[in-house]
Amino acid sequence: MGKLSTHVLDTMHGVPAQNVRVTLYRIDDGQRVLLTQANTNQDGRCNEPLLSGEAMQKGMYELVFDIGDYFAAKGVRVPEPRFVDQVSLHFGIANPHENYHVPLVATPWTWSTYRGS
Repeated sequence: MGKLSTHVLDTMHGVPAQNVRVTLYRIDDGQRVLLTQANTNQDGRCNEPLLSGEAMQKGMYELVFDIGDYFAAKGVRVPEPRFVDQVSLHFGIANPHENYHVPLVATPWTWSTYRGS
């Protein structure tokens, strides 16, 4: 079986984003079902895969990153309301036997992602 992992990079400061809350939902019939929450470690990664083994299923998912709170905790001052607060990524897992790495690259004003392995 494959696994789902993530990584958060703070490109404003050029460092991994530590202590970002990451929440994973499965989307079933248009409804979000909470699967897990984790905080990123000093390397900007979660200590364990977000999904692995039998939990890794074909379907639609949503990852929510509380990146606005991360930048606020670092003392970054931005106008209220924050331009980038929570980043919500909707994505599909087509083959649960493959690895899906879904990183977030962020500043207080922009973000991007890609599928890694």
